[in-house]
Amino acid sequence: MAAFSEIAIYLIDTLFSLLLVVVVLRAILHASRADFFNPICQFIVKVTNPLLKNLRRILPNKGRFDFSAIVLALLVQVVAIALILQIAGLTLPNPLLLLTWSAVGVVGLVVKIYFFALIAMIVVSWVAPGSRHPAIGLLYQITEPVMAPVRALLPNLGGLDFSPILLFVTINIIEIGLRHIAVAVGLPARLVLGI
Repeated sequence: MAAFSEIAIYLIDTLFSLLLVVVVLRAILHASRADFFNPICQFIVKVTNPLLKNLRRILPNKGRFDFSAIVLALLVQVVAIALILQIAGLTLPNPLLLLTWSAVGVVGLVVKIYFFALIAMIVVSWVAPGSRHPAIGLLYQITEPVMAPVRALLPNLGGLDFSPILLFVTINIIEIGLRHIAVAVGLPARLVLGI
């Protein structure tokens, strides 16, 4: 029975994590105003539209915020946590604590996505500068709205761009804060994606 529980938890964690990444990417694409004609964006839209269609009637987009995608991400995280706790034979926390755990996990995932997107942009700038691959264009569209304000703060250093370094420092500070929040709200280790 223990092996079945472990397999079930692994499968739920994997499937819900993949779904959560796609939903969070949908919110990030909307926030960064990415080109939705990009084939990768088209895939993300096709996967998430059936889930978001009904939520959009209640929660319309407002500016750069895709509230329906944000709520869906929280719901996916809540359901995943509840299922994992049920299979593990643990009691569910109160709904507010469950929502708090989910919010911490979703914010942590957003931070991780930006961390890896920045690393990918740095590598691409060395390996394939000027490439027209859809994934590279999408990486640029996701990271540029975050990098541009930081770049504007830094003085001109003769063509060297130190904005990723400042962003990595900021991301690490946010991750430290999230870990402390997770401990403060009693979030069990490795229960949510992103922390």
